[in-house]
Amino acid sequence: MRFLHIADLHLGKTIHGVSLIENGDQPYFVDRFLELAEEVSPDTVLIAGDVYDRSSPSGDAVALLSRLLTGLVNLSVPVLLIAGNHDSGQRLAFGGELLARENLHIAGVLPEGGKIPRVTLTDEYGPVNFYMMPYIFPALAAEKLKDPEIRGYDAAVRRLLEVSEIRTEERNVILAHQNVTAGGKDGERGGSESMVGGVGQVDYTAFDLFDYAALGHIHAAYPVGRPEVRFAGSPLCYHFDETRQARKGPLLVTLGEKGTKPVVETLSIEPLHPMRELKGSYEELRSEMESTEMRGEYLRIVVTDRTVAPAVADHLRRLAEAHDSVLMELCSVYREFSGTAGTVNPEDVRERPLSELFSSFYAERSGGAEVDERDLHFLKYAEELAAHADIDGKPAESVVDRLLEAMLEKGANHETD
Repeated sequence: MRFLHIADLHLGKTIHGVSLIENGDQPYFVDRFLELAEEVSPDTVLIAGDVYDRSSPSGDAVALLSRLLTGLVNLSVPVLLIAGNHDSGQRLAFGGELLARENLHIAGVLPEGGKIPRVTLTDEYGPVNFYMMPYIFPALAAEKLKDPEIRGYDAAVRRLLEVSEIRTEERNVILAHQNVTAGGKDGERGGSESMVGGVGQVDYTAFDLFDYAALGHIHAAYPVGRPEVRFAGSPLCYHFDETRQARKGPLLVTLGEKGTKPVVETLSIEPLHPMRELKGSYEELRSEMESTEMRGEYLRIVVTDRTVAPAVADHLRRLAEAHDSVLMELCSVYREFSGTAGTVNPEDVRERPLSELFSSFYAERSGGAEVDERDLHFLKYAEELAAHADIDGKPAESVVDRLLEAMLEKGANHETD
């Protein structure tokens, strides 16, 4: 069986004020992906969460997802899609039974009892069971399984798999949107990800019963623990940090008979507007931008020998525009006086997670000291819960209870220390 594995589309995303739908980047990817699917003719397409950039997507984002899914259905390619932490599972799950008749299977929310939805497809070697686990966090698993003792993400995932009756004698694939790690070590992440290191970790061994784990959530593409447990990565760079990641692109997975290793191949879809960072002195930057043949880029420029005065910024911006490029970020690392930075980009601040901003602020004001680990963990936990409001934007009662419980626990620990 051959299938395409993608994740973290983040349809509707805006970077530094540039809409990736209005500027053509995401529609271009969708059209190229449909061409690729027609060429490859996979047995199914797996979309491992974060199809939207926010839980209340714009009309344009909804229309673009419809274009992608309709195109795949018209190619007679079954689609398996799960909700990620950026999605509203309730919205994605709307009309699920009706869509399943067209071989469009969507797991937006966990059913009561916590049993993970399963779709079975068949090839010459027999059945392949696809288990579709939307993004989960411990409070949700505890609620579905009616087990208040469930605390961590790893325990939550393992308990859900226990009740899902994995058919170990057959080939099994799981779609999951979690922070999967090996031995507690975080892998490569990009600056656009809301998940911060150390939060929500699930060890890759939780998926030992599966012949392949199609992961979403981390924007870099890489295997975790073993080659068959893989993040597909985001299809486009959504932050300049991500330009340093390995090649992005859909994964083509070929699954043979039970007991054989799947073959994984990365297929490239070149972006409409490549992202690139330029760093150097003002004269070096000016010379490179005047002589470059590259066009239509998204640029981050870092000046090393001076602060970014208005005249400097204006000149570099005009050089970018002369090559049909967009200067998204312009900053300086030059420090004329001790402790004085050049320019802080407000867009970069808005896109960074709250806990990361607080850590940077704390280090700056405390002479480089790090935030107390317990305080940082609590802040990350609150940040994670805040990302999982219900469809009306209000946190579920169980989530509030968990947050209060965590606060009381932390207060008690401080008293005993």
